[in-house]
Amino acid sequence: MASRAIDIGQANGGDRLFARIGAFLAAHRLSPDPAHYAFAYEVVANATGLIAQRVAELTDGGVRLTSQDIESLGGTTVSGAPIDSADDDATMSGDVDTQQALLERMMFQLEGFGDAMRIVHAEANDFGRDLQRSADTMRDMGAEAGIEAITQLTADMIGRVQLAEARLDTALRETDELRTALDEARGSARTDPLTDLPNRRAFDETFASLHRDTPVTVAICDIDHFKQVNDNFGHAVGDRVIRMVAQTLAAEKGMMVARYGGEEFALLFENVPLDEAAQVIERVRRTISERRPRVRETGESIGVVSFSAGVAEGRVGEGRAALMARADAALYRAKDQGRARTITSETAP
Repeated sequence: MASRAIDIGQANGGDRLFARIGAFLAAHRLSPDPAHYAFAYEVVANATGLIAQRVAELTDGGVRLTSQDIESLGGTTVSGAPIDSADDDATMSGDVDTQQALLERMMFQLEGFGDAMRIVHAEANDFGRDLQRSADTMRDMGAEAGIEAITQLTADMIGRVQLAEARLDTALRETDELRTALDEARGSARTDPLTDLPNRRAFDETFASLHRDTPVTVAICDIDHFKQVNDNFGHAVGDRVIRMVAQTLAAEKGMMVARYGGEEFALLFENVPLDEAAQVIERVRRTISERRPRVRETGESIGVVSFSAGVAEGRVGEGRAALMARADAALYRAKDQGRARTITSETAP
C-alpha cells in the first residue's frame, strides 16, 4: 500500500494526462481499448501537433469524431465504437460508473488509512516491548550493559517514526486528491456533459434555493422537428444543433439556462416580468432561426433550426412543478399553433 501510494503521488502529472485522455475517450464515446487509447494519447499529449489540430477542426461545434475521421488520421477503431448515440441512459450510466469508481477509491483509501494506523500502532507496541526488555537487562546486568541496546533501539525507533510519518503524509496527500475528485464529481453531477449547461438537477436545486416570495418566470424551450435532424443527418449532427441552441441561449444574461432533457431547455428568470422574459426568448429564437447551419463533412444544409417555447410566471411558493406544468401547457399550445413561436401561459388560449 505504501509503495503504491508513493508512486501515485509522484505521478501527479501522469494522472492529469490520464484524466484528459479519459475525458477525450468519453467525449467521443470511445471504449478504452489500446487502439483508442493510443489515438487519444497522440491527440492529448501533443496538443500542438497536426493530428490534434485536425481533430480540433473536425470537432468544432461539439461534433464527435466518427470512425472514418479517426481512421483518416491514422488511428484505428475497434468494432462497435465510437458510439454515435448519446441518450440520457448512457449519460446516467456514465455518472453511475464514475460514482462507483469514486466509491471504490474511497474504500481503498480507508483501507490504506487503516493499514497505516495499524502499522504505527504495532511499531509503537514493539518499541514499548523492546524498551521494557532493555530496562529488564539494565536491572539484571547493570546500566552499562543496557546502554548500547537502548542506543540501537532509539535509532531504530527514529527510523520507524520517520517511515510512519511518510506513510501518513502519503495518506493525507491521497485524501486531498480524493476530496478534489469528489468535488469535481459533485460538479459534474449537476452539469450536462454535451452542452456544459446546468442539468435538470441543478435547475431544480436552484429553484428550491430561492425564497418562497421571490417572483419568478420559467420557460421551457423545445427544438422543433429535432427527431428529423437525427434521422436525416445522424446523432452527431443532432448533438451539434443542441450545442448551438444551448450556446445561443446561454449567451443571454439575466436568466439561468439548463438542459432539461433531450432537446428541451428550461429557463429561470428572477424578478423578471412575463412579457420581458418572453421578449428575451423571442430574440434568441429569431437569432437561431436566421442561421443556416450545414453538415460540415458534406456541406449539406440542415435547414432552419427553430424552437417553440412556453412561459409562465408566479412565485417560488407556488411550487416548481405547478409553474413548469403551466409553462409546459403553453409550450404544447405553441406547437399546436405551428411551432417556432413563444406562448405565455396568460396569452395561451
